[in-house]
Amino acid sequence: MPEVEGRTTETGLAFAQSHCEDLVRTGDPDRYYATLFAPAAARPHLFALYAFSLTIARVREAASNPLAGEIRLQWWRDALQGEARGDVRANPVAAALEEAIRVNRLGRQPFVDLIDARVFDLYEDPMPRVNDLEGYCGETASALFRLASLVIGNGTEPGGAGAAGHAGVAYGITGLLRALPWHARSGQVYLPADILGRYGVTREDIVTGRGGPGLRRACADLRDLARQHLKAFEAARPTIAPSAGAAFLPTALVEPYLAAMERASYDPLNTPVELPRWRRLWRLWRAARRVG
Repeated sequence: MPEVEGRTTETGLAFAQSHCEDLVRTGDPDRYYATLFAPAAARPHLFALYAFSLTIARVREAASNPLAGEIRLQWWRDALQGEARGDVRANPVAAALEEAIRVNRLGRQPFVDLIDARVFDLYEDPMPRVNDLEGYCGETASALFRLASLVIGNGTEPGGAGAAGHAGVAYGITGLLRALPWHARSGQVYLPADILGRYGVTREDIVTGRGGPGLRRACADLRDLARQHLKAFEAARPTIAPSAGAAFLPTALVEPYLAAMERASYDPLNTPVELPRWRRLWRLWRAARRVG
């Protein structure tokens, strides 16, 4: 990617940011739609954040084995810390992310913490306890809410750190429940072992597709947990600076997704949980009107 005085040229940066937008549009449509309601100046940087998150989340799919995945994650750590070999800016996601970090004066440690959390994805270890799941969601989804609020505030303190924590856990748990069929088929289990054990559910019940009533009850407990965090987020919403409210628009989709999982026909291991595009956009539009 062409550079001038150590910075990516405008043409190269435009390509990198467009690449990120396309990546988020196809790979993370909920955040893509939410970003359309954010201030125009912030959108390229938000797309860079979300494209980075999506790229890290897909490392398991892209890598042939856990060691190869660890190497990919280490490249991103080195890129963020200025230690990567070669031209990091040749990677469009890295180039756009670097610009977002520079312009918005973002700290780099949250990105490194997100990478470290995603190491869990590479292996088939159990998620031991509920608080481990909350921590995982905190370092992934909550971190993105916090970073997005900093971007929309152009690096100024937007408040709402606690609100971001609860928003991320609610959003993260909901996303993991939606992705349960795909994770199960690839041998991944994000449902905490303490909740599964409460209902006599084993890892094999999930990865073999057996499921059963115990799994339904475990998923119901996790929906309750997501709603507890969503309620806590709503209570903490006044701590968010009004200018940063648009960063939290994706939370408007949590409740309708959870409600869709409570239909009589819902099977945790086989039912896709989606919303029509018009309904997602309507929910996001209503939430955007609320935050001004």
